[in-house]
Amino acid sequence: MKRIQYNSPVILTFSIIVVAVHLVDLTLTPGLTLNYFMVRPAMSLYNPVDFLRLVSHVFGHSNWQHLFGNLTYVLLLGPILEEKYGSLAMLLMMAVTALSTGVMNVLLFPSGLLGASGIVFMLIILASVVDIRHGSIPLTFVLIAGIFIGAEIVKAFRTDNVSQMAHIVGGAVGAFFGFRFAHPS
Repeated sequence: MKRIQYNSPVILTFSIIVVAVHLVDLTLTPGLTLNYFMVRPAMSLYNPVDFLRLVSHVFGHSNWQHLFGNLTYVLLLGPILEEKYGSLAMLLMMAVTALSTGVMNVLLFPSGLLGASGIVFMLIILASVVDIRHGSIPLTFVLIAGIFIGAEIVKAFRTDNVSQMAHIVGGAVGAFFGFRFAHPS
């Protein structure tokens, strides 16, 4: 009989945490997400929780649709990339993405930020460069960056509750790590 394997510890643990945070917020501690898992528009340099929120915002989601939309991509792309780059590198990439999107939001926007969409875009762009060859840029990277990041730039001119900045920054972090960690053939 086959047994279930915990094949992608960083991605699976991340996924369990985001679902747990959402469930606890909905059932036991309403306001948990707004208090601890959302970057606020104004940050106090004297409040340690504000520094925590710069990273923890990726665990908070506004509703089930938001959460499942992000988890679909995280669970689809994450295990493949974690296998390629390793768990420690994946954890580092996710943490840098979370911190980068949190800091950029505080510096540039008068709005809050929550959700893992920056990580989703990091994974999408990172996946497009997994097969990099020496001295070349994969066409998949050019196309995916053009489609996904280009669409976010166009959407940035709309008024909605979506942080296109987090998507663009996440994609940039994915490109950085994709080319930095590449082992060209």
